[in-house]
Amino acid sequence: MTMQQHDAAAALVKMANDIADYFRSEPQRELAVEGIANHIARYWEPRMRKKILAYQAEHGGEGLNELARAAIARLAQRQGPSA
Repeated sequence: MTMQQHDAAAALVKMANDIADYFRSEPQRELAVEGIANHIARYWEPRMRKKILAYQAEHGGEGLNELARAAIARLAQRQGPSA
């Protein structure tokens, strides 16, 4: 991974964690995970989604908090093996 790719991945991880932090106040974990996944699906451009999905697959979600990791795993399930 080049420095530029690492910086881009770090920025996406931070963004996903920030979104997860917003949804952390949701008392029902399932609704929080779904809210994060929906936010990323709706508001991130396809390139960004593809990169965060690849990052999770390649690095096991290293650096992502638990809610963000679960939401990105959900996105990966939605998109299937072609993601």
